Amino acid sequence: MRTEDRNVFKLWPLLWLVFMAYPVGDLVGDRVAGPDALAAAGLVAFTALYVWLVWLDYRQPGGRERLRLALLGGMAALAVATGVAYGGNWVGTFIYLSAACALALPRRATPPAVALVSLGMLGLCRLDRIDTTNTAFFVFVTAAVGIMVLSSQRTFALVAELRQAREEVARLAVSEERLRFARDLHDLLGHSLSLIVVKSQLARRLLDRDPEAVGREVRDIEAVAQRSLVEVREAVSGYRRPSLAAELDGAREALEAAGIDALVRGAGTPLPGTADALLGWAVREGVTNVLRHSGARRCEIEVLHQDGRALLEVRDDGRARTGEDGAGSGLRGLAERVRAAGGQLDAGPRPGGGFGLAVSVPLAAEGGTP
Repeated sequence: MRTEDRNVFKLWPLLWLVFMAYPVGDLVGDRVAGPDALAAAGLVAFTALYVWLVWLDYRQPGGRERLRLALLGGMAALAVATGVAYGGNWVGTFIYLSAACALALPRRATPPAVALVSLGMLGLCRLDRIDTTNTAFFVFVTAAVGIMVLSSQRTFALVAELRQAREEVARLAVSEERLRFARDLHDLLGHSLSLIVVKSQLARRLLDRDPEAVGREVRDIEAVAQRSLVEVREAVSGYRRPSLAAELDGAREALEAAGIDALVRGAGTPLPGTADALLGWAVREGVTNVLRHSGARRCEIEVLHQDGRALLEVRDDGRARTGEDGAGSGLRGLAERVRAAGGQLDAGPRPGGGFGLAVSVPLAAEGGTP
């Protein structure tokens, strides 16, 4: 347990030291049946061991087990010696010994130890011929104090565990937000930069033949860059949600600029917000990978409604790739979004050649998009 988990309220067993006033009163009033110096030394040593044990539990919760047991053994020896030698108010040392058992012993061993100390208190009371009422009171207090300290130790441990769990939840939330942001940036910039590269290559090819066309392409590059800047700002603010219609228009433009025939077929019916956004992300990722990796001459994008689900397919006739986007971070990010909305994603080579991306999401799900 870390230092910041220490709780000053764990020092509450020191409050019991107020009852040391009874044996101290015997010493001051010269009512000790034996040498005062020896009795005082035993009382000081017992109190010091008790305070040491409480402080050790505060500073190093759950640690230094051997030292704890040594302190408990010393207290037990002094409690028996002073209780047998002086009796009367000195039998109260067994109450402190009961509390020390809860501080020094493992949780499972504490109840038997407290019961044993309570029986010791009963034996001392009988030996000192204390009346039945006071004997019952002393035995009850001995057992109750041990149980109280054990319960408080368990409570403090649970509080520390809850604090650690809360910190872990906060850490995971930050990690998830970082993943979401990285996923958004990949989807946003991957598509836009691919389009900029394609248009730049087209402008370079047209540089000597058609300066006017080059100017158009450069203006398009500027517009794409400005739009990307706006999208990144929106992603940072956490407000961006792509539109399927806008992504389809952008996909057609990007594919045509790259010299790829684009065929876009849509259902024509507006989709719910979550499904619309998810399919928008899917179109962006699918077209980005077509531009980057496929070498295709034709790409088909189709949107359908079927059995309460929205279906999107992106198919090309290019190379039959086994993986997309290097390590596949784009498709992994898209798959996470789709799974969160209760949908399905399939991507891989098509039997007739080329590559296909298929995404299916429920139309009724409105809470799934991260």
